[in-house]
Amino acid sequence: MFTGIIEFVAKILEVRTQNTNLHIHVECEFLPEVKIDQSIAHNGVCLTVTEITNQGYWVTAIQETINRTNLANLKPGNLVNIERCMMASSRFDGHYVQGHVDCTGLIDEIHDVDGSNLIFIQHPADAGITVNKGSITVNGISLTVVDSFPDAFSVAIIPYTWEHTNLKTLNVGDAVNIEFDIIGKYIQKYQSLI
Repeated sequence: MFTGIIEFVAKILEVRTQNTNLHIHVECEFLPEVKIDQSIAHNGVCLTVTEITNQGYWVTAIQETINRTNLANLKPGNLVNIERCMMASSRFDGHYVQGHVDCTGLIDEIHDVDGSNLIFIQHPADAGITVNKGSITVNGISLTVVDSFPDAFSVAIIPYTWEHTNLKTLNVGDAVNIEFDIIGKYIQKYQSLI
């Protein structure tokens, strides 16, 4: 379980494919704290640490994860948002984030709005639902929806979040990982059954 509050922005050191799996070597600022089998969110994708090196650690994404996320686009030198799993004794600053990405969305517009940024993101209409002032996770970042549409939403980004995540590296047309709010997912599922 995660909160969507990004702790670090880390550099991708190496990416390897093996059959249908994608192995990713991630640079790490908190290496002494990393353990094999630990869950860490990378752009909002919960991945398991499989190996520790002198520079960082390796994680593996299987085909299902690759199909639903933007991880296949990663290259050495790219930056990813990192969040370690939530501790039971910590404050819960964001919202419930599972690290189970629902789909990718495309950046449609980016606007500078007097010091903050407004981003419009398109997504498949059947992937999930958003509501105005509801929670959404974009590349692992807990954000509040400004405007909600059947196949898109907008989010306002404060300067701190812009500077301390990989959002500032994105351009129109780039893919981002989206995890819809878990409560909305249950409501959507329930409505499909009645």
